[in-house]
Amino acid sequence: MLNALIWLLGFQLIGELISRSLSLPLPGSVIGMLLLFLTFSVRKTIPDHLKQTAPRLLSHFSLLFIPAGVGIVLWRKMLQPYALSLFLIIVVSTLATWVVSAVVLHVLQNRHNAARGQS
Repeated sequence: MLNALIWLLGFQLIGELISRSLSLPLPGSVIGMLLLFLTFSVRKTIPDHLKQTAPRLLSHFSLLFIPAGVGIVLWRKMLQPYALSLFLIIVVSTLATWVVSAVVLHVLQNRHNAARGQS
């Protein structure tokens, strides 16, 4: 598990350094995630220790929403005038995420099925 955390935190650190040194409008964690994805794409494999650790980390993913929830409760008076806009943004972005995920899944399944048929 330590190796997996080193991988994840290392790429996040690299992303933060890139984001801050180039003054990019993207968060460093997003840049680090993209770099991690590119690394795995080039390697064409994911390290075993990361494959074993990722499901355990994802099972606790909901804990990351606690700070956001606390922030909403603390700043609700400031956010209240924007409640309808925020609600619409959340609904539209969630629907867009579902649609894009479904399309990507469909494309990848078609590729996988085509590759299996050719083998």
